[in-house]
Amino acid sequence: MAEQIIIALVLGLVEGLTEFIPVSSTGHLILLGHFLGFKEAATFDVLIQLGAILAILLVYFNRLVQIAKALPVSVKARHFVLAVLFSFLPAAVIGALAHDFIKTVLFDSPKVVCISLILGGFVLLGVDKIKFKPKYTSAYEFSWPMAVKIGFFQCLAMIPGTSRSGSTIVGALLLGADKRSAAEFSFFLAMPTMAGAFALDLWKSRHDLSMDQGLLIVIGFVTAFISALFVVRALLDFVSRRGYAPFAWWRIAVGTVGLIGLYFG
Repeated sequence: MAEQIIIALVLGLVEGLTEFIPVSSTGHLILLGHFLGFKEAATFDVLIQLGAILAILLVYFNRLVQIAKALPVSVKARHFVLAVLFSFLPAAVIGALAHDFIKTVLFDSPKVVCISLILGGFVLLGVDKIKFKPKYTSAYEFSWPMAVKIGFFQCLAMIPGTSRSGSTIVGALLLGADKRSAAEFSFFLAMPTMAGAFALDLWKSRHDLSMDQGLLIVIGFVTAFISALFVVRALLDFVSRRGYAPFAWWRIAVGTVGLIGLYFG
């Protein structure tokens, strides 16, 4: 049990550090779970995301309160909230319909994760080199059609290793956002998306969870919450200065090392 607790701590740390950067937290957790022999990975990976959700809610708490207060009187606030909800819908529908396939097939394929990490890394490198002329410099200005399109980009992340944040950020960039507003919209979109995934997975696995599993999930959740706080606070400024190339090279390196490990393992 002590070994499982240490693994849960490590996985929680990785979840928090990678959830909001475009490197695929789920992909990292699947690979680590595979190589560490962690048998509860699929359900554990989804449920500990609640820690990361609470971290972003804490960081954006004041802004969320301001938006809530402005809803009755501000057209801009209502427009933004609806944009986030419209962007969430594609993943909500497709995720609910394909949940069992995603959990039993895609989550059980470390090789798919490695390939997705590498391909996504090259996509990020390509996007990072494009000299965009952004039409939007604020996430609050995204149009509803644009938000829906970003939502479909997010659905690509149902393939483990693709990255939810990476898919939404790349989609937003291609649709006219600058780097900072693309990352910020991805943060806001993460709230309903990850909360929905957590609720669905908890309901689906409610009869299979044991006390020991619950303890491991709590440990992973707390660790994810603490580590995610640091990432959310620092990411926007980092992206504005450095772009996405460092994350792209990290993805390629992890995917390559993973394939080598699978080949020799």
